[in-house]
Amino acid sequence: QVQLVESGGGLVQPGGSLRLSCAASGMMFSNYAMRWYRQTPGKQREWVAHIGSDGITHYPDSAKGRFTISRENAKNTVYLQMNSLRPEDTAAYYCNAIRGSRAYWGQGTQVTVSS
Repeated sequence: QVQLVESGGGLVQPGGSLRLSCAASGMMFSNYAMRWYRQTPGKQREWVAHIGSDGITHYPDSAKGRFTISRENAKNTVYLQMNSLRPEDTAAYYCNAIRGSRAYWGQGTQVTVSS
């Protein structure tokens, strides 16, 4: 049974930083591409970072230069380092694992950017 468990969310002031973690189990983690998404109420889920099984990363323009995705295969964990946070980054952040037609989601962790 595949499980993805996010952690590290919370309340942070504008300009601050947070590091999210996503611990995977029940899967061959190193074979999966991993992504982070975010979602606010009433809006579609938005992709914010991707790391392939080969370690190559991709970001949308909204995240470039501020967010960094990384993975530690020995710990079956993917991270999202978020810097220079803005109020518009407030959302629930979700971890996603992809391999071919298989896709798994975590339960999400809330990030709130507010003074």
